[in-house]
Amino acid sequence: MSASSSGPLLSDHVLSASQVSKAYRQGVWPFRRRNQVLDGAAVTLHRGEVLGLVGENGSGKSTLMQILVGLLTPDAGEVDLRGSLGYCPQRPVVFDRLTCDEHFELFGVAYGLTREERRRSQAELYEELDFARYAGMRADRLSGGTLAKLNLALAMLPDPDILMLDEPYAGFDWDTYVRFWDLMGRRRASGRAVLVISHFIADEERFDRIVQLTAGKAVEK
Repeated sequence: MSASSSGPLLSDHVLSASQVSKAYRQGVWPFRRRNQVLDGAAVTLHRGEVLGLVGENGSGKSTLMQILVGLLTPDAGEVDLRGSLGYCPQRPVVFDRLTCDEHFELFGVAYGLTREERRRSQAELYEELDFARYAGMRADRLSGGTLAKLNLALAMLPDPDILMLDEPYAGFDWDTYVRFWDLMGRRRASGRAVLVISHFIADEERFDRIVQLTAGKAVEK
């Protein structure tokens, strides 16, 4: 996966956020203060692009991601989303007593997939991320790395146009890390878009662009 390939057309965006601001109140009266996490941040994601959003812990990366996917309402700004969305949060959203298979079945219904569509995608993801042997194991018995695979696979199950990933490879071993980037490369080649946020990006050549979030604003590196 190389950033040297020709980039997408600037008008061909699937996600555009502009002037996004968000502040939180902290402390108790009379010592309450306003913590401005985002202050006019802007980000654009194009079709067939892998974009990295980097920033230090506490810089507002997860807050911005939650606004982009509609889980948080910004104090100001606009978000324009064009296409289906898959979201992989930093903390897995799973049910302890359900097996991996049962998670796929539940999320397949939520996504509105037919039984055949869900089974086909499920089988592909088991193979691509190499965790089919855990299909019948409950989530509360999975290792951290396997749980991260399930978390990612559930976001990818409906093959969304836009994949939003919050620290997706935390807990991955090297083999899974390589598999992850192979998957992202195929998504980019098929015209899908991927946004990855992380506090640290080592392999910059795997991204088409990298945007740094600092002082509440997003600046392209």
